[in-house]
Amino acid sequence: MELKDIQNLIKFVAKSGASEVKLEMEDIKITIKTGSDDSKGETTYIQQIPTMQAQPQMQQPQIQQAPAADATEAKKEEADSKLITIKSPIIGTFYRKPSPDKAPFVEVGSNINTGDVLCVIEAMKLFNEIESEVSGKIVKVLVDDSSPVEFDQPLFLVDPS
Repeated sequence: MELKDIQNLIKFVAKSGASEVKLEMEDIKITIKTGSDDSKGETTYIQQIPTMQAQPQMQQPQIQQAPAADATEAKKEEADSKLITIKSPIIGTFYRKPSPDKAPFVEVGSNINTGDVLCVIEAMKLFNEIESEVSGKIVKVLVDDSSPVEFDQPLFLVDPS
């Protein structure tokens, strides 16, 4: 089973509304659970490989902002609304650099074009280059280097103007 097939399976299960799907093949076992017991409607994806030791998935805390109290916060939210969020297409470990001794692919303030490599995500011992689908300027890096990331987790904020 290819990585693209796994990604498509995850997307299909998320759209179908199923709460849990288990798939077992010769050398791979995948369990996908959607929805959580709380009422927030968060989605959790769990992938298990029998040849590797299972590692717990770390949940990112959800931070909710208080309503805007003054005009400056309202202006900031208006500016944030035009930003594009680049999300993780796969589950894995996020790396900002091609190797430990190299410079990061992008920094805050970097101008990017469609097709530029932004980071790599390691999944099942494969390093997948994540390319930009938009042109613009990196406003914020939302994930720390060497951190685990979930499918569809925001990675970067980009100002397209």
